[in-house]
Amino acid sequence: MTRNSWSSWPSPEALGRNGLSRPRRLLAWVVRGLVLGILLWGAFTSSHEHGWAVAAGIGVVIVAAGLAWLLYRTTLQHRLVPSLVSLALLQGVGVVAQASGFRTLGLVLWCGCAVAGLERLPLRVGVPAAGVALALYGVINNDNHLTTVVTCVGLGLAGYTLRLDAEARGNAQRLLAQERAARAAEAESAALGERARIAREIHDVLAHSLSAQLVHLEAARLLIERGADRQQILDRVVAARGMARDGLDETRQALSALRGEMTPLEDFLGQLVGVTAGAEVTITGERRQLPAEASQAVRRVAQEALTNVRKHAPGAKVRVRLDYGAHQVTLDVKDFGGSPGELAGAGGGYGLLGMRERAELLGGSLRAEPDEEGFVVTLKVPV
Repeated sequence: MTRNSWSSWPSPEALGRNGLSRPRRLLAWVVRGLVLGILLWGAFTSSHEHGWAVAAGIGVVIVAAGLAWLLYRTTLQHRLVPSLVSLALLQGVGVVAQASGFRTLGLVLWCGCAVAGLERLPLRVGVPAAGVALALYGVINNDNHLTTVVTCVGLGLAGYTLRLDAEARGNAQRLLAQERAARAAEAESAALGERARIAREIHDVLAHSLSAQLVHLEAARLLIERGADRQQILDRVVAARGMARDGLDETRQALSALRGEMTPLEDFLGQLVGVTAGAEVTITGERRQLPAEASQAVRRVAQEALTNVRKHAPGAKVRVRLDYGAHQVTLDVKDFGGSPGELAGAGGGYGLLGMRERAELLGGSLRAEPDEEGFVVTLKVPV
């Protein structure tokens, strides 16, 4: 939303002192004290009043200081009516001071009111308020007209310059706060993304391992129900045990991958194909290091595809091809020549569904469908 500088207040960050460093604050207070001391000294030494009149002058200074503090607080809170009342009372105190013989003190108060009005109030009310204060200054000041005009213009420019400086400081504070909030949100998002990645990796490892074990345990159950011989049943149980051991190794590999300690993708596929009878792997294209997410997607899809081959088409030949393209990496896992396994109807196909979701998160795609010779799984991931 566009901000109307004529009718809008200066921001709370601009009116406050939060953006000022400690040395700058200390310097500002020292300068204010010196200027106020010099002006007050000049005000009282130029006056011919003595005794109670001097005490009254000190009282006027105390009242003016209280009203100045009130003006600071009300403008900081963007309370228009109390701010205008405080400014009007300050100007009235200046009139009282001038009428009591403290002419210099009155001039100082009117100059301060003009600068404060332009610096801290909306311009639509700050300009008229500053105009009244400068008019009082021009009427009472006994300098020549040119000097008075130059002084009034200088005070107006000083007040507006202070306003611009304060607004710049306030904008810098807001931008800094927004940047900090953005960094915090980015860090939180990164943490959530990392948690999701860890959960996905652990889920994929467990799903693959447990699914493979289920294949052999279910086969063992069917063999027992059919009264198969002991050696056949034992072979299935031993295979399930081997799958459990492989699952533990995969878990260790996943944890290593999360720490950035992954083995080369080509070596991984070679090891994976080496434990699958009738499988071969082909690597094409210029080999290169893939991003961690893309590499993990290829590994998990290869594992899931080979597990499905053992489950649905035992004894089938498998061809695994990894192609490094210019802008994407493609994995093809194709089986042919197998026969439907005893566990072909087991499972709900959630493994490939999870792989498809993983590929889509990376901006890629996964196709899993039968062809003329068997079943083909194709993963494409941009890199």
